[in-house]
Amino acid sequence: MKVLVVCRSKKGAIAPYISSQIESLRRLKIIIDYFLIKRRGLTGYLMAFPGLLKKIKRTQPDLIHAHYGYSGLLSTLQWKVPVIITFHGSDINYYPNRFLTRIAVRLSAYSIFVSEILARKASAKNNYMVIPCGIDLNEFFPIPKSEARQKMDIQEKEIVILFSSNSGNAVKNYPLAAAAVEIHNQNNQDLTPAVLMELSGYTPKQVNLLLNGCDMSLMTSRTEGSPNFIKEAMACNRPIVSVDVGDVRELTIGISGCFIVHKDPIDIADKIKQALKYKQSLGARQRLIDRGLEINETGKKIVAVYEHVLILNQKSEIINY
Repeated sequence: MKVLVVCRSKKGAIAPYISSQIESLRRLKIIIDYFLIKRRGLTGYLMAFPGLLKKIKRTQPDLIHAHYGYSGLLSTLQWKVPVIITFHGSDINYYPNRFLTRIAVRLSAYSIFVSEILARKASAKNNYMVIPCGIDLNEFFPIPKSEARQKMDIQEKEIVILFSSNSGNAVKNYPLAAAAVEIHNQNNQDLTPAVLMELSGYTPKQVNLLLNGCDMSLMTSRTEGSPNFIKEAMACNRPIVSVDVGDVRELTIGISGCFIVHKDPIDIADKIKQALKYKQSLGARQRLIDRGLEINETGKKIVAVYEHVLILNQKSEIINY
């Protein structure tokens, strides 16, 4: 089976959670090719359409798997190859994007949403499945905190709070996180001041070390779909404080050391103090396994969608014939 992946590219690279998913599909014997959209905005996507048509003609894929609504909408402008679209969050959570996304849902052969709440917002009725992006549990796993700190040059007594992204990403709401940490430090002057560390520019191996070396993980995003940062922290059994976005509450409910907070710095500061009492979030990694969120398991679900769409397309061709 040949699948053409259509997605946005920044400086020639694609999002790690997409590339990881693609590698899991390749392990399942799916032949993958890429069409990368390098210009931003709706105009940039439309300008890519002639190139997409040439790519389809040259490679003759059985299916197109587009990631995010704009890539999906672009892909559905051609009618030759069935289109599957994965919606990750920003394509639906932001109201200006939602109208075009809903059109893409209607035009696609099948839709994949990374959380149930996204499916509801997109008004999906049928031909869809909820499949969160999976986590490679061989890449993200628990190791001793002292070992991780030594390798990442973090002082033993330093209190480190790992932020989900970089401070320049407006969606991740760094100012809220910084305000909460400042309040925590002011309210707990008898403790070593906590340091808020941004997660940006690291390799997956380094991210695993940082997750294991930090005292807790913090997410204050304005919106999310099914954030891999939380699942990666869970894979390492790390304490987590997160606002109630995407599927975080559903994933972490009942796990010790995991706290859902309001988008309020005082509440977040209070939960930071509580989370710092936990050395681990026992059961977090097992929750991922129980939910089938290991990347090879999610890959199998996606392949099942591919096979389903191909069968439907073959039946449609027979009827039209």
